[in-house]
Amino acid sequence: MLLKARKYARISLLTTFCSASQVPDPILEQDSSKRGPLKPGLYLVGTPIGNLEDITLRALRVLKTADVILSEDTRHSWRLLHHYNIRTPLLSYHKFNDDAGTPGISDPGAELAKLCADENIPVIPIPGPCAVVAALSASGLDTDEFTFVGFLSKHGPSRRERLTASANEARTQIFYVPPHKFSQFLEESSLLFGDSRRCVMAREMTKIHEEFWRGTLGEAKVRFLNQQPKGEMTLLIEGRTHSLVETPSEDQLEHELGELISHGHTLSTAVKLVSEGTSVKRKTLYSLALKKFGKQLEADDNSN
Repeated sequence: MLLKARKYARISLLTTFCSASQVPDPILEQDSSKRGPLKPGLYLVGTPIGNLEDITLRALRVLKTADVILSEDTRHSWRLLHHYNIRTPLLSYHKFNDDAGTPGISDPGAELAKLCADENIPVIPIPGPCAVVAALSASGLDTDEFTFVGFLSKHGPSRRERLTASANEARTQIFYVPPHKFSQFLEESSLLFGDSRRCVMAREMTKIHEEFWRGTLGEAKVRFLNQQPKGEMTLLIEGRTHSLVETPSEDQLEHELGELISHGHTLSTAVKLVSEGTSVKRKTLYSLALKKFGKQLEADDNSN
């Protein structure tokens, strides 16, 4: 097994970034011999999410002196290593839906860290940039408590169940959203969270085209209807308070019930999920569901 074979090696795991910024690198000229050699183990190195200047002195020292570096995208990571004249061997270790920043946060590093811990191999975090914390700190939303959701499932019912749960949270909710899914996300979230819920879209953080857009979900839905944002995005939605409880229109309720039923949920399950995300009583929703979809479900049962 690879990990056992390298049990006493010094392994660095970093994540990818994309940046065209240029910074001087006399930092690496500094003598680090007084600090002593790295102890054996897995080092989780936080790397820039965009701007190369965000790398730390400690991260550079670890990357320079490690035996091997594992990266989810060696093409991007090579730019960082080349920029700072780091010649440590670079190997690929990745899966889809991962980004730059701190390993283990929406990242394959979590799996490797667990495996090393199970094998009693030391796991050493090297703190660095994190899109979640960066976006939250500049959002203007409540920072006392928050939930990092990350990327939503591509499976429709699972995605809506997660959004329904988030809509009922009093904590700030933080999502990673692919640009091509942004409009769909806003449609679904505005229905469950309510159009008046405040949100912040943080795009291309620390890069040249960094943008923070602030408004409500309803405003965001209109603003980005025909203009798809580009680049990596983090979307933050404020937590639920009593003043934010809304009563959706009958059309909105019918749409959400229909979506859940069309994806295989029973009528009672669809009613339960929608009621958990709104202030509408379950009895009222059930009556509406029977009125709108009862005959359709009865016909489906008879055809089977």
